[in-house]
Amino acid sequence: MMDFDRLVARAKATVLTPRTEWPVIAAESTTPADLYKNYIIVLAAIPAVFGFIKGSVFGFDLPMVGTVRVGFGAGLVAMLVSYALSLVQIYVIALIVDALAPTFKGEKSQIQALKLAAYAFTAAWLAGVAQIVPWVGTLIALAGGIYSIYLFYLGLPTLMKCPQDQAVPYTAVCIIVAIVIGAIIGFAVGSITGGTSPGHVGSSDIEFDKNSPIGQLDAWTKKMEAASKEVEAAQQSGDAEAQSAAVGKMLGAALGGQVQTLAPERLKPFVPATLASLPRTQLSAERNGAMGMQVSEAHATFGNDDRSLQLEITDTGSAKGLIALAGWASLEEETSTDDGYSKTYRDDGRMVHEQWNNSGSGEYAVVVGDRFTVKVSGRASRFEDLKKALAEVDLAGLEALKNEGVAQN
Repeated sequence: MMDFDRLVARAKATVLTPRTEWPVIAAESTTPADLYKNYIIVLAAIPAVFGFIKGSVFGFDLPMVGTVRVGFGAGLVAMLVSYALSLVQIYVIALIVDALAPTFKGEKSQIQALKLAAYAFTAAWLAGVAQIVPWVGTLIALAGGIYSIYLFYLGLPTLMKCPQDQAVPYTAVCIIVAIVIGAIIGFAVGSITGGTSPGHVGSSDIEFDKNSPIGQLDAWTKKMEAASKEVEAAQQSGDAEAQSAAVGKMLGAALGGQVQTLAPERLKPFVPATLASLPRTQLSAERNGAMGMQVSEAHATFGNDDRSLQLEITDTGSAKGLIALAGWASLEEETSTDDGYSKTYRDDGRMVHEQWNNSGSGEYAVVVGDRFTVKVSGRASRFEDLKKALAEVDLAGLEALKNEGVAQN
């Protein structure tokens, strides 16, 4: 029978104290069957299950269309296929890791390679829960993937016995393989429903421009390393209070700080009385919890049935650090079809998302201060009209509040 408490303890230790956990993992005697049965099959199910919940239960919000849901049957099939392929993906990555070991002066071992692939994926699997959070969830999932790369980098020298100076190129090649395999899985799942990653470079001989994406990521991982060492020291002391404080600091480093989101009444003044000359007809604001993190939101509608725009302002709270991490990683994507396009990019230091349908509807969203998301959606004569409408929101005022409620670690 599966020991669920042990699974939770292992996942927690892998994410919070990887430097001490990798040697423990390396020394364990296990089999591929036990790894799958006691760990992989449970955690690998998280992205698949929450993807199904998002697509078939909550649905996707499309401008001027409303909520669109994938059919329950198609969603269920997609969930099962993506889950099955993710189980295969881990094994294939492990085979690649093992095969490449001699190239990077490591030692071949299929079981150690499987351990490395399985436990390094922990952060990415756990971040799969974030799919149910609109738009920002994509950034959180990306941050989980980036942290998994960091875990992989830390584990390589211990499990595959490669020299430390070979860990970076070894990681890079393996991640490229994982991306290719992931793309194949995405294509396979998409066909059913119809519808180079930076790692941490730890060499003291290399320095990065601190304002560059890799420099920011390197600084973040160093904060994580420092906090991780404090957790390890607290565990060795046996002081329960010190352990709790150290873990809290570790989480703060990962998230960018514990954050008390703005009260709903603080967000309302940022919603103008008119938008693109349309009068405001509805306004609501609320603060609630999402995955243990506070989120405050304000929603407003402008205009009438003939023409209307929707405005959403969200204070993402503690997820601000993960959004910043995604920004450092230079998240960019662009897709286009005969019907329109969708793209995400950085503009003047801010993350921006555009979506436009040639029928005359779309959305324009901006991340302000790596904390607040502001989105305008609805019908328009041209996409530029949505950008002009969003410009009427006091973005500078919001950005000035980016550190309000942030706990000092």
